[in-house]
Amino acid sequence: MKRYASHALVAILAILATAVWMRAQQASTTQRYPQFENEDVKVWKSVVYPNAPLTMHRHDHPRVIIALKGGDMKIVENSGKSEDHPWESGHAYWLPANPPGTQHADVNAGKEPIEVMVVELEKEH
Repeated sequence: MKRYASHALVAILAILATAVWMRAQQASTTQRYPQFENEDVKVWKSVVYPNAPLTMHRHDHPRVIIALKGGDMKIVENSGKSEDHPWESGHAYWLPANPPGTQHADVNAGKEPIEVMVVELEKEH
């Protein structure tokens, strides 16, 4: 009976260690958290960690960025061109739709995570 109890304890510890490791991996991986979506807007929160850029993507619609926790974001286009965007906590910024055929990656150029709320317009008036 003691042998089964020790095997169960080892299994539980292995499961806990795996859960802690997975949580640590998530804590340093850039994440996008959907917030709200309808026919007019799509809203999500992004947390961009240093050395963990978003993969290449594009935005067909303009958007507002609200810096919850600011920092220095570098937007790197697939052409190699880049723009620096210093985002201050509590401030909002306008970004236009991406030009046709382009993509970009968002790179946190700082040492702390950047947290932003993104409000992307689904219709252009």
